[in-house]
Amino acid sequence: MSLTLSCAFATSNMSHEHARIAEELGYTRAWFYDSPSLYPDAWVQACRAAERTQRIILGPGCLIPSLRHPATNAAAIATLASIAGPERVCVAFGSGFTGRLMLGERPMKWADVAEYVRTVRGLLRGDQVQWKGNTIQLMHPEGFGVPLPLEVSIVIGAAGPKGAEVAREVGDGVLCAPEALPGFDWTILFQSGTVLDEGEDPGAERVIAAAGPGMTMVFHFLYEHGMLDLLPGGDAWAAAYEALDPATKHLAMHDRHLVAVTERDRPFISGDVLAGSGMAMSPQELRDKLVGIEASGVTEIAYQPAGPDIPRELEAFAKAAQG
Repeated sequence: MSLTLSCAFATSNMSHEHARIAEELGYTRAWFYDSPSLYPDAWVQACRAAERTQRIILGPGCLIPSLRHPATNAAAIATLASIAGPERVCVAFGSGFTGRLMLGERPMKWADVAEYVRTVRGLLRGDQVQWKGNTIQLMHPEGFGVPLPLEVSIVIGAAGPKGAEVAREVGDGVLCAPEALPGFDWTILFQSGTVLDEGEDPGAERVIAAAGPGMTMVFHFLYEHGMLDLLPGGDAWAAAYEALDPATKHLAMHDRHLVAVTERDRPFISGDVLAGSGMAMSPQELRDKLVGIEASGVTEIAYQPAGPDIPRELEAFAKAAQG
């Protein structure tokens, strides 16, 4: 298998330490999810990780343009590059999922995402660029940033044809979930779940805690895209949320997103569901899955561990994947 092995974190107070552990285990890249309503600041944790690592590539994914002025994100990119070096910085932009839904907002228009990324790239070149009718520029004096122009890798998080078009236009690659998009030289696919110990029951509480968050994300994603009929029990799951106050339903639905299984979601997360969806796999099942993923054109897998023991999840996945 020639897939690049990377990892992704629902950013926590310990994600910088988890990135250090991931580096020791051979992961190439570490992504930090950017959802301010749920997690600590992704830029802060990426910079903390840069100070305790030597090789692993770091960056937020996916940044949602509406959350920050382009000069703010450009300055943050430069700050991370000043600590880690430009070659260890990779940034992903997207139209927004939980990061916007938690604010009661729908995903952004892809044309606006493209304009934002072009603006950030211009700022990193040191250019004067136009934003909202104003001329802006990064003007960091010596000792207050890194010399410009600054080149870092930028990928686009996308899940459909419009996002794929923007990724081809302004990105160096594409970051996908839940399925890969074809036609890119650099395609990163997120993978959640857990690797089972020998003889372990997929319905065990450890497995529910580690793989359940990824499964509930699938319920949430399909709900937002009108495809819950693809999942057994999808209608019953939706009914549990439809009974909530519409003004706050979005908060309940994305509570502990990719971190833990809530009490409302728990009845729908079983060992059969996890095993059947590929969220709970034996080491050999994972290797077989990765072979198929690679054959589909994916070049990099970004594993997102969950549950109370992130180091265990990172080690088990790396050991099985590197097999």
